[in-house]
Amino acid sequence: MMCGGLSDAQNAHAEIQKISDTVKPQAEQKTGNTYDVFVAKIYSSQVVAGTNYFIKVHVGGDDYVHIRVFQSLPHVGAGAELTAIQVSKRLDDAIEYF
Repeated sequence: MMCGGLSDAQNAHAEIQKISDTVKPQAEQKTGNTYDVFVAKIYSSQVVAGTNYFIKVHVGGDDYVHIRVFQSLPHVGAGAELTAIQVSKRLDDAIEYF
């Protein structure tokens, strides 16, 4: 991965699901929706002064959202923050920078 570039897409794992769960209330607030399903499927990351995670999240049926979550460096002590969300996504939509 190039410094500052977006990593290749990978299958989500437990840590990515935990990050997604942390920002779920923020996603619901930004979209005005309540998600009964919120399962991280695929993600890419970008190293900045912390890490941006671009995560494809299944929200039920054929619907997905893409979320961008910023996780600051550990010494800062801040939690994960939802910085952007894209709705009306599908399983085959690529994860790209937004």
